[in-house]
Formats: sequence, C-alpha cells, structure tokens
Amino acid sequence: MDLEKISRGVRLILEGIGEDALREGLKETPRRVAEMYSDVFAGLEEDPVSVITTMPADRHQEMVLLKDISFFSMCEHHLLPFYGKAHLAYIPSKGGLITGLSKLTKLVQVVARRPQLQERMTSTIADALEEALNPRGALVLVEADHLCMGMRGIRSQARIVTSAVRGIFRTNAATRAEALTLINLRETGR
Repeated sequence: MDLEKISRGVRLILEGIGEDALREGLKETPRRVAEMYSDVFAGLEEDPVSVITTMPADRHQEMVLLKDISFFSMCEHHLLPFYGKAHLAYIPSKGGLITGLSKLTKLVQVVARRPQLQERMTSTIADALEEALNPRGALVLVEADHLCMGMRGIRSQARIVTSAVRGIFRTNAATRAEALTLINLRETGR
C-alpha cells in the first residue's frame, strides 16, 4: 500500500471539508488514517484460498458448521464500516478434505478486510471453501449492520443478511434447512 498517497488524500479531504489539516488535533490524522487503512484493507494483499490448510476428512462426511464469526469490513460505496457475524458450513466429499476451524475464521477475516459489497464478501468466502476443500456443499450466511445506512442517507439501522449456497446445500432443501436451523439455534443463558 502507498501510505504517502493515502496521507495526501486524507489531507485533501480535511482541507475540502474546510478544516485546517495542520492544526494540533489533525496534523497527525493523515498518517494515522493511512496506517489504519493498511490494516483495514490488508485482505487485498492475501489470497483467501491460501489461508485454508487442508487435511484428509478421515471418513467424516457430516456437516461442519462454524457460526458467529465476528468481522469488520468496509462498504466500497462510501468507505464506511459494516460489521456483524458470518456462519460457514460445509460437508466434506467422500475421501475429501477438511480444514482447521481457526482457518475458517481466518478466511472470514482475510475476505472481510477489503472495500466491498456484503454480497461479494459472502460469495468470495463460499468460492474459497469450494476451491480449497472441494466439499459436497458449502453454505455461507453473513449478517451485518452497515454504517452507510445508519450514519448517512436513510439514517436507519437494519440487519442485512446475505447467503451463498453451493452443492448439496443448493440442491437438497433438507440439508439447507438443517444448516439454517443450526445457525439460528441459540444457547439459553448465553
């Protein structure tokens, strides 16, 4: 990332809104924003499939579901955050592959750290699961709140839900329903 170019751009924004970019409270803001962007958008420099290390499924052909993976991302239309939870499910193929659960969390984190639409984020995660694991099916459900709706424009908050279904989750309604039921299942007292 070109941190100097980002800093210059932030200085121009501050000047454009009528601020003095050299005043005490703002003089380091362009550098701080540039450093923040290098972290927030680090996913641009990483291939999502590369974070998924695999191992033999060892006869396991039942659903693997990891839910409530928290994430922060940025809307590409306004560069404002959206954040929420991602839920990932897959069913290994016969003689297929599985991955460590932490790798699924890492996948969500890598994909989230880009300017994007929530719909694209959801599909990118599902595509990476398919490419890395070649499962019988994959399902990704993402729930998020968008500050571009809450802070500006309509000034109302709503939870946006997107899904991407592949393989058996698309073709078998019972399998899809089982995954969605498990995602919506909440522990009492938690």
